[in-house]
Amino acid sequence: MNIAYKTLMVTLLKWIFFGTIIGMIIGSTTALLLTTNDMLGETRENNSWLIFFLPIGGIVIGFMYTNFGKSFGNDSAKGNNLVIEGVHGKTKVLKRMGPLVYIGTFITVLLGGSTGREGAAIQMGGSVSQAVNQFFKVSILDKKILIMSGISAGFGAAFGTPITGAVIGMEMVALGKMKYKALVPCLVASFVGHYVTEKGWGVEHETFIIKSVPESSFATYGKVIVVAIIFSLLSVLYSQLRHGIQRVSEKYTKKNHMVRAFVGGVLIVILFLIIGSQDYNGRGLDMLEQSFKEDVPPFAFLAKLIFTAITMGTGFVGGEAIPLFFMGATLGNTLSEFIHLPLSFLAGLGMIATFCGGANTPIAAFLLAVEMFDGKGIESFFVACLVSYIFSGHHGLWPSQKIFEPKSRLYNIEDGLSIEDVEKKKRHKK
Repeated sequence: MNIAYKTLMVTLLKWIFFGTIIGMIIGSTTALLLTTNDMLGETRENNSWLIFFLPIGGIVIGFMYTNFGKSFGNDSAKGNNLVIEGVHGKTKVLKRMGPLVYIGTFITVLLGGSTGREGAAIQMGGSVSQAVNQFFKVSILDKKILIMSGISAGFGAAFGTPITGAVIGMEMVALGKMKYKALVPCLVASFVGHYVTEKGWGVEHETFIIKSVPESSFATYGKVIVVAIIFSLLSVLYSQLRHGIQRVSEKYTKKNHMVRAFVGGVLIVILFLIIGSQDYNGRGLDMLEQSFKEDVPPFAFLAKLIFTAITMGTGFVGGEAIPLFFMGATLGNTLSEFIHLPLSFLAGLGMIATFCGGANTPIAAFLLAVEMFDGKGIESFFVACLVSYIFSGHHGLWPSQKIFEPKSRLYNIEDGLSIEDVEKKKRHKK
């Protein structure tokens, strides 16, 4: 056995070891997250008066992040962006981020903020990876890889999609470049996390069923391309509104997290009173599932977009994948009246394509469709993901994503910038 082969085997075993540890811990913490969120969501639905305490919940979340979320210039309130920056070596992921985002997510879900869960799972993954890094004193390069495996474990466990989880840890940190060097630990962490959550703790994930798929034809693919462009623009609208609200709220409150979240909570309460329904508070899983079976209100996607942009833009925490699923699926449901494609197929297409445009992860989004829908309509989902990725431009949920290569040379974007850098340049030109 030569030295190179021995080195390969040692490295492989090391990544399996670290991936397993991270996956086991994240699988258990994600099981806690999902179970608790379900309980809190049901409590809120049965006690609609809890929504009136959302502004107070905002003050509590702001207080936590202001007093316990900062260390050595790093701010846990940056959420997934801090994890991404940790992968790029620009900053340090804080171990306290995980517990803070869990508590903040529980408060947001219980009191009716519009949020999801993958943010909490991913940030806990980053925190656990940082703890493993420090305990085993791994090298600087290995630290970045372990953070990616934490992302994979969190996503795979949160949605019951281990293949998607393995890939998103390598794909979400940058546009135009896949971090294949993290393949083994990401794969192991995602699968272990998933099976610990589902088999070990007995957590069941939501199921979305596509009842029928249209026949493959030029007409079908033409329609898929058209709706994928619409879904990509929906993701851009959400991202721009969400980050715009964050900039404005930080400007006028002088970045006072407690004041920002209090005002955001008040706005959500007002919207709730105007609409007179809880459909757009919390995670919105009931209407999301309904959109695959029967008609939903035609502007449900817009209501969810506004509720979520205000919630996340003013400092509440959780995740944005499920709200994007909701927006895309309900818009697809609405478009089924105008575009003659099966309702459940369009709902599924909207769910995946909107997430793809917001996350800038076309491969992971495609695999998500394969895992969630048992491979139905695989060709259409592949086309939709590519189209949504290209037409969403250089926008997204996570401004810290680095652009290693522009989506198209027609965008005329410099290599090496982050999405945040691109946005700042645009605003400066104006």
